[in-house]
Amino acid sequence: MPTWANLNLQEANSPLMEQLIFFHDHTLMILSIITMTVSYMMMSTLNNKLINRFMLEEESIELMWTIIPATILIFIALPSLHLLYLMDEINKPCLTLKAIGHQWYWSYEYSDFKNVEFDSYMKPSNSLELGDFRLLEVDNRIILPTNTQVRILITSTDVIHSWTIPSIGIKIDATPGRLNQGSFSINRPGIMFGQCSEICGANHSFMPIVMESVFNKQFVQWLKSY
Repeated sequence: MPTWANLNLQEANSPLMEQLIFFHDHTLMILSIITMTVSYMMMSTLNNKLINRFMLEEESIELMWTIIPATILIFIALPSLHLLYLMDEINKPCLTLKAIGHQWYWSYEYSDFKNVEFDSYMKPSNSLELGDFRLLEVDNRIILPTNTQVRILITSTDVIHSWTIPSIGIKIDATPGRLNQGSFSINRPGIMFGQCSEICGANHSFMPIVMESVFNKQFVQWLKSY
């Protein structure tokens, strides 16, 4: 999760988020080069009193400032399209999790297992234990195994919500009467925090998401507890 004065993206805990960070750095590098080049050209123009007569009403310069930006956009668009298809690809999921948004809490169903479903409410401040984060901790965490392809189905019972966990690169709207789906896998054990990212009413900021990734053996033991 982010810390104070952290301007970077959250540390990735899924292959999808790693690719998103790579694309962010790739695009930012191109934008930095463009900014420095244009700034240098503007400063040179302001400090130069001479005029190049071949630059006035010249087709070659117009051709250059059309082809160069188009080429730069191609270098940005191709990785973007590749990443877009990666995000939509769902290849033989091993586990299906259904998240249902309510005003103002989440409920979860493990569709592959019988009677594994629960509601997840934010813990009030007077119920927090040592080490819990205020306004982020919940009474029932999502438990998922590591290195497992998970399909997430998301819907809502009232208004539009948004199920978001930045460290795994997932942000999917929960729309009433519609099932939206996504796919992800988790690289390593840990606890990941998220929140509803769509303004859904008075308590919009009080319906956090907490996902705990564990090894497969621990996940099976957790299932047996139900």
